[in-house]
Amino acid sequence: MASTKLQDALKRQYRMSVIADQDGGYVVQFPDLPGCITQIETLDELAAHANEARELWIESAFERGLPIPEPTYPEELSGRFNVRLPRSLHRALVDRAAEEGVSLNQLVVYLLSRGIGDPKLEIAEPSASSQEPGDKVEAARRKRRAA
Repeated sequence: MASTKLQDALKRQYRMSVIADQDGGYVVQFPDLPGCITQIETLDELAAHANEARELWIESAFERGLPIPEPTYPEELSGRFNVRLPRSLHRALVDRAAEEGVSLNQLVVYLLSRGIGDPKLEIAEPSASSQEPGDKVEAARRKRRAA
């Protein structure tokens, strides 16, 4: 029975990441198996060494009575989502896209990719002093309507 559980665990397919090392070679790790890592010199060695590291990790965990996690897989995403935004921002984006000669979608993807690639990007509520001029105009309009 114990042998069957081990054999079942060894048959599982785990995702792995292969990262080029700046000093040469590659580091191979299995995100679902903490500490399961190996190094290879060439990609030709990948299958054999990765499989060996995975098997040794599973066998060691089994012998020590540790839980062997099930494989996880990243969620498949459609690449689409809806965003609610102020009308003034929507207008500004539409105008900017027209100026650049691109679709609104292309502009938003470009701006998001620039922002997500910036490690210094801070996500915070804008202060009144950091608002764009269009935002100040929109705020003034709302204030007038309320009065």
